[in-house]
Amino acid sequence: MCGRFQLTASPEDIAEHFQLTRLPKYQPSYNITPGRKILCLVELEDKSLKAVNLLWGLVPSWCKDSKNSQHLINARAETIREKPSFRAAFHKRRCLIVAQGFYEWQKFESGKQAFHIHRQDNQLFAFAGVWEHWQQAEQTLYSCAIITMQAKGVMKSIHERMPVIISARHYRQWLDKTADENQAYNLLDSVIYQQMTATPISDWVNNPRHDGEGCLQ
Repeated sequence: MCGRFQLTASPEDIAEHFQLTRLPKYQPSYNITPGRKILCLVELEDKSLKAVNLLWGLVPSWCKDSKNSQHLINARAETIREKPSFRAAFHKRRCLIVAQGFYEWQKFESGKQAFHIHRQDNQLFAFAGVWEHWQQAEQTLYSCAIITMQAKGVMKSIHERMPVIISARHYRQWLDKTADENQAYNLLDSVIYQQMTATPISDWVNNPRHDGEGCLQ
């Protein structure tokens, strides 16, 4: 799964990496947790990209209320085209979720070891995501989930699941609402993990209230 990640890059670096002209206000953090607004990219009707803040925890449009959003922070790639909570979003509302690294915990008999997983060059990347528009009466909510898959490569010894990362050369193809759904699904193999590394860190990051450079020590 993916339950915590990091984004501390400057607006200038994000705009350059994703070729954006404008960014919404966002809160940089070393310890982003579910239930927060996170920086995402979506495709508009004119094919341009827009950076937006979406609630991390997807609320399907057919839900009666938004109380259980944190139950849907991840969507499994293996079933995303069949599950009622995600299939419409995968078909029409794919997004990129901006990140610099994420955290995962390896289990041992003596406890857990935290890891910071990031690119070897420490540059930005993007998780594959899906988003939803929920509305009831005067309430409107835009939310998202990170797609995960079976672990491979550097992640295999740490955890059984890992978030899908979309290669930079496939950003536009992933977001394209008119693209063949099978082609989009084939982008979920996450070959980008060949460029990732896992750094063991202290348990200071375990507390979701902790933020700051101490999370990476």
